[in-house]
Amino acid sequence: MGFIALTDCAPVVMASVLGFDKKYGVTIVPRREASWAGVRDRLVSGDLDLAHALYGLVYGVHLGLGSPQADMAILMALNRNGQGLTLSRRLADKGAIDAPSLARLMAAEPRGYTFAQTFPTGTHAMWLYYWLASAGIDPFANARAVTVPPPQMVASMRAGHVDGFSAGEPWNHRAVIDGIGVTAATSQQVWPDHPEKVLGATADFADSHPNTCRAVVMALLETCRWIEASVANKTRMATTIAAPEFLNTPVDAILPRILGRYQDGLGRTWDDTHPMAFFGDGAVNAPYLSDGMWFLTQYRRWGLLRDHPDYLAVASSIHRYALYADAAGALGIARPGSAFRSSRLIDGVLWDGQDAARYADAFDVRASSAAVA
Repeated sequence: MGFIALTDCAPVVMASVLGFDKKYGVTIVPRREASWAGVRDRLVSGDLDLAHALYGLVYGVHLGLGSPQADMAILMALNRNGQGLTLSRRLADKGAIDAPSLARLMAAEPRGYTFAQTFPTGTHAMWLYYWLASAGIDPFANARAVTVPPPQMVASMRAGHVDGFSAGEPWNHRAVIDGIGVTAATSQQVWPDHPEKVLGATADFADSHPNTCRAVVMALLETCRWIEASVANKTRMATTIAAPEFLNTPVDAILPRILGRYQDGLGRTWDDTHPMAFFGDGAVNAPYLSDGMWFLTQYRRWGLLRDHPDYLAVASSIHRYALYADAAGALGIARPGSAFRSSRLIDGVLWDGQDAARYADAFDVRASSAAVA
């Protein structure tokens, strides 16, 4: 099972370390990958069976966006919230500490601004674009977006290659600790309780190994429940994944934000009401169809799709909702009554999975036709 060096790889790592995989008759072998592109390529080639994956990575491959097309599957969600939008200390010193002040600086000092995301169709790209656009910044016309693997974000900012980045933890907090960046926003400010990483596989693997997939989902569900059972468990988790073979970063860079304790690098501290969550009595883990459909609306918005897809049909073909429900039911974990949920994002717009085409077309800031791939 592939993973990237991020805090939210914890379910994959801890299922193996704690032996929850063996309880369900499978062996999870965590394998650290260098980039999301590597995860994508090894999943499609069959070198990996399953992976800790970006929601948007699975969708991008399924649609053939930026890579050869392969039918894909999402078996469960691994976590919500807990990502970040970091601006360089250089920008903060000029007054850019959030999206509105960044927009003012970019207008006052027009130049080539560069912002990094982790994968072109991934969650962090979508959080970055949505956040910038909420302040009237066109992420393509007014800035340059580049792809940088998560563990390289801090080094890239330190070297002055990027003005800001959108990535998972612990790299946002690490930029604050190292004094080179400030937390301008959290991803949960963009979308409270947003979907983040998933358990991804090719459709061929999911179809050929349904019992294995169900067993892995059960093992990971039990692991997610264990992580959230106590502060002691979260502390043990942070200590474990800090090791060189996993994140290779100090525990102090990981643990505070897992506990919801934030600092922004500008003197402000707070206890976040929507920190990274792995279980939430099962609410976190359901692969809601509406969550996946939202990414499709953003692909259309930003020109990655020329036309509106059949939003519901695409999501239904990717999400293995029945398999998840079967595994959750066997563990006595509550299953949602609907595959749709609603959320209000940073710009005040409600997303509920209804009339996705109208939603995608209604944004004031959208890519020009020239941006369509």
